[in-house]
Amino acid sequence: MSLVLHDYELDSDSYKVRLLLSALGVEYSKVAVNVHPGHEQRSPAHLRLNPLGNLPILVDGETTLRDSGAILCYLARLHDKEGQWLPADPVRFGEVMMWLFFASADLAPATLARLHHMLEVPADAAAVGAASRRAFRIMDDHMTKRELEGFSWFVGEQATLADIALFPAIALSRDFGIDHDEYPALRRWMRRVRTIPGFITMPGIPDYH
Repeated sequence: MSLVLHDYELDSDSYKVRLLLSALGVEYSKVAVNVHPGHEQRSPAHLRLNPLGNLPILVDGETTLRDSGAILCYLARLHDKEGQWLPADPVRFGEVMMWLFFASADLAPATLARLHHMLEVPADAAAVGAASRRAFRIMDDHMTKRELEGFSWFVGEQATLADIALFPAIALSRDFGIDHDEYPALRRWMRRVRTIPGFITMPGIPDYH
């Protein structure tokens, strides 16, 4: 088995990769990285794999990738022969990529807010909380419109990488005091995400029924 994920159980970006790998049914091995309190991701060995000093890191033979969005796209192109997760259609492809960039940039405050609350990572709690709510409101408005049009997912007619990439930030937001009842369309969508074949969870994600 050549596919190796350098992983931290409480890291939301690593979780995205674990979730897609499970949905794809792809076997892999994990290297557990002691992020807290050990900061092992900044060790010389890990900095050789990823000079940014963060996770996840995917090693596939001679290929080493960082950044969850890049890894998700790589895995989808390599293992999803039907093109569900990263559609070939230019419009659907563009829409998925739009949400992947949103997850990386606009949801970054939500990631920081959670780390600030859980691990005391320095942050302006009020500012990152407000930015998180703005991003979640954009997502909720989008899913409200999608549901009115008869669709269940962020892009197209089935789950894509957009849903995988967007899910953790809102699903884990209770860790920093944001109630999911504020976002009813996202709450319904989160229930649907849990129905994806191969779905796995992580600590902090509520078990909706």
